[in-house]
Amino acid sequence: MMKALIFAFLLASSAPATAAVQQSAATQLAPGAWVVLEIRSERREPDGNSVIFESPAGLIVVDTGRHAWHRDALLSLAVARRRPIVAVINSHWHLDHDSGNPFLRESYPHLTVYASSAIDEALRGFLADSLRKAPTYLADASLPAETREDIAADRLTILNGAALKPDVVVASSKSMRIGGRVLRVNLARRAATAGDVWVIEPKSGVAALGDLVTLPVPYFETACPAGWSKALRTVTETRFKTAIPGHGPALSPAEVLQYRMAFDGFLRCAESSASAAQCAAEWSEAVQSLLSNGGYSPARAKDLAAYYVGLLRDSSYQKRYCELG
Repeated sequence: MMKALIFAFLLASSAPATAAVQQSAATQLAPGAWVVLEIRSERREPDGNSVIFESPAGLIVVDTGRHAWHRDALLSLAVARRRPIVAVINSHWHLDHDSGNPFLRESYPHLTVYASSAIDEALRGFLADSLRKAPTYLADASLPAETREDIAADRLTILNGAALKPDVVVASSKSMRIGGRVLRVNLARRAATAGDVWVIEPKSGVAALGDLVTLPVPYFETACPAGWSKALRTVTETRFKTAIPGHGPALSPAEVLQYRMAFDGFLRCAESSASAAQCAAEWSEAVQSLLSNGGYSPARAKDLAAYYVGLLRDSSYQKRYCELG
């Protein structure tokens, strides 16, 4: 069950169909904090959720999505607030979270991008491999036109990979003053990727978690499971009021804890002799309320979870992503 460039099919195929004309809009979470949620479509690759914080100097955007309608919502918020976008924080290098970077920079040339250095290894490894596979996917005559368009756009994004690199490398967890606002910027090494940045804005209590939390399942393609579990423990031991996952609706602290417990239970099951179907059923049951709140199909969540049991049991996968420098 291989996907195209980055989560093209597993994420998209777990989503309901949407209208041909896509529209995104920012929703206020708290004073000075907004979210632009992904639009899920069966023929489109996903966008990661974006969180926006207002600072004295302008807007700080956590993750920039992939599609034009997603970044248009970010730009529309800047226009409505009459504030420039002064900074972008990328939670990680997956294309559904950082493809909008160069487009936002076209409108705001002086914005500063903050991210981990994990993009460097990704451009040499996973994304380079995706680039080589792109012609094979594009040659498939059964591929929907919308998916073909997204894969072609991803190919161009990778070819312009230098534009995704940060201006400021996040190398450790610390408080940072960005645009005149103090944020708690955290770095989790070897978690969902080799370097995951997650952010808490203390005044609003909003936490932008990136792909440390994803629904309907955790996406393990570039992950170190043990490191990811450790990162989730740190998240749940940190105070916040509202969490925005990389994919899925806003969550309470209790719901993030529910996700973490389900995640650890899923890893334990995958390490056991239980069948993939049994582990998948346990996952779906453990996060049933989260799936329901997000409008996700439990049956599809089970299918995806069963696939990931096989991946977790592949020792070469564990070695590749847990032993990076």
